[in-house]
Amino acid sequence: MSKSNKQPAAENPEELLDLKLTEPKTWAAGIPAVLIAGKDVFAEAGLVRGMTGLFHMNKKGGFDCSSCAWPDPDDERSPVAEYCENGAKAFAEEATAKKLDIPFFANNAVADLAKLNDYEIGRKGRIAQPVYLPKGATHYQPISWDEAFKKIARHLNSLQSPNEAAFYTSGRTSNEASFMYQLFVREFGTNNMPDCSNMCHESTSVALAEAIGIGKGTVTLNDFYDTEVIIIIGQNPGTNHPRMLSALEKAKNNGTKIIAVNPLKEAGLMAFKNPQKIKGILGFDTQLADLYLQVKINGDMALIKAIEKLLYDAERENPGKVFDNDFIGNKTVGFEEFIKHLKQYDPIKLAEEAGVPFAEVVQAAEMLKDKSKIIICWAMGVTQQVNGVDTIKEIVNLAILKGAIGKPGAGLCPVRGHSNVQGNRTMIIWEHPKEQQLDKLKEVFGFEPPREKGYDVVESIKAMHEGKLKVFFAMGGNFLSATPDTTFTADAMRKLKLTVHVSTKLNRGHLIHGDESIILPTLARSDKDVVNGEDQFISCENSMGVVQMSKGILEPVSKDLLNETQIVCRLAKATFGTRSVIDWDKYGASYDEVRNIIEKVIPGFKDYNLRVRKPGGFYLPNAPREGRFENTEFNGKAPFTITNLPQHKLADDEYMMTSIRSHDQFNTTIYGLNDRYRGIHNERRIIFMNPKDIEAAGFKAGDKVDLFNYYGDVERVARLFIIVPYNIPERNTATYYPETNVLIPIDSVALKSNTPTSKLIFIKIRKHIPSI
Repeated sequence: MSKSNKQPAAENPEELLDLKLTEPKTWAAGIPAVLIAGKDVFAEAGLVRGMTGLFHMNKKGGFDCSSCAWPDPDDERSPVAEYCENGAKAFAEEATAKKLDIPFFANNAVADLAKLNDYEIGRKGRIAQPVYLPKGATHYQPISWDEAFKKIARHLNSLQSPNEAAFYTSGRTSNEASFMYQLFVREFGTNNMPDCSNMCHESTSVALAEAIGIGKGTVTLNDFYDTEVIIIIGQNPGTNHPRMLSALEKAKNNGTKIIAVNPLKEAGLMAFKNPQKIKGILGFDTQLADLYLQVKINGDMALIKAIEKLLYDAERENPGKVFDNDFIGNKTVGFEEFIKHLKQYDPIKLAEEAGVPFAEVVQAAEMLKDKSKIIICWAMGVTQQVNGVDTIKEIVNLAILKGAIGKPGAGLCPVRGHSNVQGNRTMIIWEHPKEQQLDKLKEVFGFEPPREKGYDVVESIKAMHEGKLKVFFAMGGNFLSATPDTTFTADAMRKLKLTVHVSTKLNRGHLIHGDESIILPTLARSDKDVVNGEDQFISCENSMGVVQMSKGILEPVSKDLLNETQIVCRLAKATFGTRSVIDWDKYGASYDEVRNIIEKVIPGFKDYNLRVRKPGGFYLPNAPREGRFENTEFNGKAPFTITNLPQHKLADDEYMMTSIRSHDQFNTTIYGLNDRYRGIHNERRIIFMNPKDIEAAGFKAGDKVDLFNYYGDVERVARLFIIVPYNIPERNTATYYPETNVLIPIDSVALKSNTPTSKLIFIKIRKHIPSI
């Protein structure tokens, strides 16, 4: 291993910052959100550049926020601000005037940069030109675009098999770039296309595809304004999808009841102070959750079954008044077997298993009993569990018992994280494409795409470790910090011959590398994208299946940046030479040409260029939204699924840990060191514990501890954390991601989806022992 590649894979501090605690908030947003967001934007981008960008963000004809995938309103959008605090922070990160030029890389060794924490690395600025780290070198050095493409092409063409390369995709990547990227990879000859969905909503994609025939949600934003009950499970909208709060506020004003299900009491589930309304400006809030069910970690399955059993008992007392028997009879299969299975459960014991007082479970069932317009939302608190797929299928069971799908004001709403992660999959960014998709590529382009399944994220990391992968190419993202088992993953990446990252900013993934490493700087969403003198725009698909245009308006910080589509097309030309059957020059010169060819391959994109230019874009087809389950294996019907409760046994000194985001981050991007909703300031290396657990273990608040995981008889350690007493169920703990990713075992994954179980890790906690 070269000297430059011995840097730590994760933060490993010898001392902590000065942690300050305040009372956790019971409401989200308000004027503080506006002030903090404005401060961040103006500090990074300046007043004029900052205001220009904010005014155009998420507006029709403007650019899409690069953070979450929550949809924009179909009708009129806010004349003031159609973004949230964290969206503004994401914009500040990409609109910054700071840039990493040639002197920066000459003056900063890779090993020195790796000593910084993730927050410090990310705040350095935008990468201004392509850079290359030769084998054994200590510093990145400048390289021309042409030479960078030639180096990558030489590595790819020297492989014994195309399957010795893997091509990762971040959810930020546009539809146009995603389509051309997968086209290049498949003409190259592999389906090794791991993507960020493998680590977040893959469980959703698997469960919903099997249960309703499509791996996407079924609701529109307008359904939120016409529903009776919204259930939010394992999701924290105040931090992870703040614009959802406006939809919840509108629903509440229309009389909707909200049930929140989460192990921690989160401010964004309790109340919302809307900073765009006089009421919110004056400090008055809208109460959100009418009922807050504080489940144990992974107690969701038991809770849902308890509610279903109580609804079944109510249906027996009043036949035809609780279940939608017409819907069940005409549009589902397996009802009798499901009820037979359900009858074995005692709802009181299920409530105990969930960690929720039985009286509150009864209250939840009463709120649902005579309602049919129900929306159920969930996020990674559900998907990143070993039983994530089955829990989502249990959510579907509840919905179809009530006929709460395929009609206005009702349906399923998986809330996606990254802004185009759903669009990536629509564009066939997938390690396991359907035969029909591959057949269409062959028909339109005239080459035979590979048919064997490729590697997903976890499989890619293992293949690196085993020496089966030689080249890793990442289209965006921070692969190292996003993935599980950080030390294992870092060791795997160091075994590669070449790592390539298409990025806007520096991240830890650039500092843990193969023998050689290349960083290719690309345009951000807010940047003007001009090709051959013509302004271009991209398009993205949000969580509810709307495809709309996104057009950057800011001057890029450097003239030496390329858009992602051009990067793909130029790399393809360098790799294939005259061997390709695809006109890469044509697609690299015009996104309209890319969209023209997409509509020939991907269903639902007819007249793509025409419809995407209309304000607000267009909806993709969604049969379950219309009450049709035509793509299931049950003759157009939705199956009831029989699932079993997860079994967890803790040793006397063992705890469940869930990893969470602070309010000052989005995914692996750290905006600051505060989490003001939870009362944490100036530190991230903390562990939330129940006060009773702290006392029982002989600890006290403020103690410094080390965290251990022993899955598979391997000791994994995250050192130097501060104990913070918090309102969390007993024997449950919570820590920030990605600091504790080092504890998530590479082999601990959700059944069927292979998603890392980042929301349930079994840990032991010991007093911190300083390193000698």
